[in-house]
Amino acid sequence: ALVLAAFPLTGVSAAGQTDPTPPAQGQGPSNERLEKIWARMNHRYEKIGKLFDEPNRLVERAEKMIARLKEAGESTAELEAALAAFESAVKQAHPIYESCKGTINSHKGFDSDGKVTDADQAKETIKDLAAKFGEIHTAMDGTGKELIELMKSIREAHKPAPTSEG
Repeated sequence: ALVLAAFPLTGVSAAGQTDPTPPAQGQGPSNERLEKIWARMNHRYEKIGKLFDEPNRLVERAEKMIARLKEAGESTAELEAALAAFESAVKQAHPIYESCKGTINSHKGFDSDGKVTDADQAKETIKDLAAKFGEIHTAMDGTGKELIELMKSIREAHKPAPTSEG
């Protein structure tokens, strides 16, 4: 999902029935399109940053849940394994995220307002950032989502049954 915003770098267009000339090959995306992609990538970078700023909150919630389950004498092995996988993935992915900061701050090919100043450099910047987002996605390998889903299912399994008082 992190990389999907960066992939549509080449537009697809077809000649209409009355349009005798097909679009030129190799032109690439317009400056406007590059600016939109850049804006989405900046937003995605900020969103990823929030996830890296808040892993402690998720870890704390998982640890509290593990403690409660242990108090109740229930197995915590699956949750502990999911937590360990998530923590390991964060340690791998965080340096990659940090390396994105240089790309964002230098914004080669874009001015400070996100407008294209050099289309070729802008394309390279977007490709570089997309590759880094892909590395983050690979390093995380869905561990955060798995941990959250497991915690939700445990909560659901431990909800008190509704009473039929009336």
